[in-house]
Amino acid sequence: VTNLRRIPMEKPDTIVIVDDDQEIRRLLVDYLARNGLTAIPARDGREMWHALERHAVDLIVLDLMLPDTDGLTLCRDLRARTPTATIPVMMLTARGEDADRIVGIEMGADDYLVKPFNPRELLARIKTILRRTRALPPNLRPESTRCLSFAGWCLDTATRVLTAPDGVVTPLSGGEFRLLRILLEHPNRVLNRDQLTEMIHGREADAYDRAIDVQISRLRQRLRDDSREPQLIKTVRGEGYVLASTVEGRGTCA
Repeated sequence: VTNLRRIPMEKPDTIVIVDDDQEIRRLLVDYLARNGLTAIPARDGREMWHALERHAVDLIVLDLMLPDTDGLTLCRDLRARTPTATIPVMMLTARGEDADRIVGIEMGADDYLVKPFNPRELLARIKTILRRTRALPPNLRPESTRCLSFAGWCLDTATRVLTAPDGVVTPLSGGEFRLLRILLEHPNRVLNRDQLTEMIHGREADAYDRAIDVQISRLRQRLRDDSREPQLIKTVRGEGYVLASTVEGRGTCA
């Protein structure tokens, strides 16, 4: 009799659904479970933190409007903690204004979805975020390039800390880190707004989505780059933005 070796099944991804609407929680938990994901409901921030303590969470779906602490504050607090700082966040909002989207991304959200939405779109966005966050940087080995140096600056990709040429250390928001990481992976190459949005958020740019422009402006401030005559992140009129520097990978920023 031939012995058949049992092939271990891949562990399903664990998603925490944070929403104070019981019907939405039940709908999303059931839908994600039917599509091979482990979904954990949480009605507020307290239950979200409790879930993070008890489970290895792969992604958080976080509603903007919550009864105890709003989603923006929770996202900011999440990004300030380790090891939860690296968990991707999908923000849900009943608001459609650009300002809410921009603030959410600046607080560290990886993507956003405006209510009402189709659960199929949420599932597609979740899969895209998970795939993107697990992808290795192109042509780079993580063990040898934890730190990316450029023009005297150094970005620690593990801690999301930016070190200036004079040694001043600055932690970056989730949005600032992802944008700078993309620019550093494509030095001296012009990237337009649509390309940056696709690479950072895994979706096409909305017609009135100006989040990239705001993030570029804030990132220039972090890099002490004069917005009137930038030397590092330059604007190519009618085309996009370019990081005008060579980039080297190192094992440490020290």
